[in-house]
Amino acid sequence: MLCKVRSLGVQGIAGYEVTAECDLSGGLPNFDIVGLPDAAVKEARERVRSAIKNSGYQFPVGRITVNLAPANRKKSGTLYDLPILVGILAAGGQLVWEDPDCAFVGELSLSGTLRPVVGMLPMALAARAAGVQRLYVPADSAPEATLAEGLTVYPVETVEQLADHLTGRVPIEPAPVWAGTEEELDLPDFSEVRGQAQVKRVLEIAAAGGHNVAMIGPPGSGKSMLARRLPSILPPMSRREALEATQIHSVMGLTTKERPLLLSRPFRSPHHTISSVGMAGGGSPFPKPGEISLAHRGVLFLDELPEFHKDVLEVLRQPMEEGEITLVRAASSETYPSDFMLVCAMNPCRCGWYGHPSGRCRCSAASVKKYLGKLSGPLLDRIDLYAEVPPLEFGDLSDRSPGESSAAIRERVLKARAIQRRRYGPDGPACNGAMGQEELKNYCALDEAGQAIMKGAYEHMGLTARSYDRILRVARTIADLDGEETIASYHLAEAIQYRESEYFQR
Repeated sequence: MLCKVRSLGVQGIAGYEVTAECDLSGGLPNFDIVGLPDAAVKEARERVRSAIKNSGYQFPVGRITVNLAPANRKKSGTLYDLPILVGILAAGGQLVWEDPDCAFVGELSLSGTLRPVVGMLPMALAARAAGVQRLYVPADSAPEATLAEGLTVYPVETVEQLADHLTGRVPIEPAPVWAGTEEELDLPDFSEVRGQAQVKRVLEIAAAGGHNVAMIGPPGSGKSMLARRLPSILPPMSRREALEATQIHSVMGLTTKERPLLLSRPFRSPHHTISSVGMAGGGSPFPKPGEISLAHRGVLFLDELPEFHKDVLEVLRQPMEEGEITLVRAASSETYPSDFMLVCAMNPCRCGWYGHPSGRCRCSAASVKKYLGKLSGPLLDRIDLYAEVPPLEFGDLSDRSPGESSAAIRERVLKARAIQRRRYGPDGPACNGAMGQEELKNYCALDEAGQAIMKGAYEHMGLTARSYDRILRVARTIADLDGEETIASYHLAEAIQYRESEYFQR
């Protein structure tokens, strides 16, 4: 007898429908799974066999063939255990049910209990798009599946519980749509930072316009501390942005049943020993997202920037411009979103004390040049704001009065972002940092005084066309923070001031 059970799969960060076709026939006992299964899928034979016996059912004696269609797409993972089990029981007449609008996903233990699977959100979204109305998933994966909305999600704990529900004996209560609030989060606050008012101003501009930042200063000046507080002043993600970011984290197994949806913007801080594959993504048979995709809609923080391998830094260039990365491998090609804010921190030399008033730096000019020379011009050209982080004075450290809070800074950031949303509309750029040429032409026009300032900066600083555009974007953000419709000369002058650090001019 043949039985078809709807299920789902995930490739990259996108889900797709899979049909488990289970056929029972006479002959010598055999259990085959076809449809390009990987090792984890093939091992489902033993999990399913034990789960059926330990759940009080008889494992069929005869030839069992399971085809995972479409058969031309490689299947991976343990999520097909449940649909295979349901198909075998239904084909053998041990489980009778009729519901063409339902689908099953889940990993089985040998005892018949269900374990959570990765990639639940993209699969639930694919189920909704395919017309599935009822989705049966492991109980721990149910909160994430409900985020797709438009589906009735049933949290299943055991095979016996599922069988009782399908036969109408004991119905399973549908899982409620998960709801969480951003107020539950506890982010580090800028009020804890002593001094560094100028650097806080730079980070406020970066948050208001979605600009890339580099902070340069000696050890202990607070660069990492400042960077880790940036998420506390960023605007909240929209529902669409949260789902985009959560899908990436879901396929990497980074979501939990307690917090299935990202409530705040991602903050990724990889160690400088990371490989280019870890940064960009890769792997087999399908490339997995890397750090730049995990930072989508959030912040990618690179501490000790010159210590990263050169090939790791160079893979950032295309995603910083295009907001996505395409990984081409022999077996497949995947495109992942990677729209992130790059925040860098670095010392001015290898020992870290170059230019410090104490004079403790012993690096030669050639050594300093070699250290900073690890950073390519094209990468530096893609950074909008440079902030020099000076060493703290004793008075700043001894002052115990709290600084300006993240809430106060965030209020100004939100007002600037609201201006940008009204300006660009729902189909335009999300922020000033994402403006294209058309928006630059329409909203970043300079008056005669501004043109003169820009001309002088372009000629004396050796700016490129890219850095010219980036200065205009930053100036537009500064004007938005001031609530001005047009870019004034002082907005432009401040943007130029942040364009490049003197350390790269020495």
